[in-house]
Amino acid sequence: MPPRIPPIQCLLTFEALARLRSVTQAADELCVTPSAVSHRVRQLEQILGTKLFGRSDFSLTTEGSEYLAHVREGLASLERFPGRDAAQGKRKLRVAVTPTFARSILMPRLRSFTEAYPEIDLTLQVSIPLLDVVAEDADLTIRFGTGRYADVEHLCLLTDEVTPLASPAFLREHGPFDTTEDLLAARLLKSPLEPWRTWFLAHGIDAPEPAEGSSFNDIGLMCDAAAQGLGIALVRLKLGQPWLEDGRLARLSERNVPSPHAHYLCWRTGTMDRWECAAFADWLKKSLA
Repeated sequence: MPPRIPPIQCLLTFEALARLRSVTQAADELCVTPSAVSHRVRQLEQILGTKLFGRSDFSLTTEGSEYLAHVREGLASLERFPGRDAAQGKRKLRVAVTPTFARSILMPRLRSFTEAYPEIDLTLQVSIPLLDVVAEDADLTIRFGTGRYADVEHLCLLTDEVTPLASPAFLREHGPFDTTEDLLAARLLKSPLEPWRTWFLAHGIDAPEPAEGSSFNDIGLMCDAAAQGLGIALVRLKLGQPWLEDGRLARLSERNVPSPHAHYLCWRTGTMDRWECAAFADWLKKSLA
């Protein structure tokens, strides 16, 4: 038996209740009774076989939050009519993103988003929140940090591991670097975004950050510097993949160490009520899974 598609009134009621978090307000908006709202939500949960709301304040379960993004996407598609988008204009979505994440992770995947959502005009803005370089008025922000963000709601997108990288020419001229002591004596490139202490402590050495050496506030610039033979960089593997794949950088060690930071998608309360924001968040989470 093919899967049953829920009645449209159930989907409309679910979306309204998730947005308004009030049975009375949802009933007023839909011009039905409060009992009809409750009945439709129960009917939808029975069809899906899962709970959509977790508590009496109508906060969504994990499944409910994921399903809401699909419902809003589907309702938005039904609202569209051929030729109407050109007259009404596209939905605008502004996303602030860290530079190397944009270059290494987001851009190779972005075409699939624009093809799936041609009605959304996406604007990307550079942001480095760990260093207080913040894009103004972004709808969604991708931050790199500890995840302790009291000012916004957030979702962990990507964890990573670090390892030292250098150009093959640098390794031939100055290597090998078989021990941590060899590394400590080498020319190390620095970044506040990826402290060397992560690597040192993982190897049982309580060494401070290098006192000398070039410093970069962007991981991509540091990778470019390492590729030019300026020194050794401690790099997150997923971000450094483009440099590794084309041979501009090579590993010094087969060991990886977990980075203390991760990439998070952040938004202000209420932002996900806009379907274009929920659609981007759902797409990004799935594309990085």
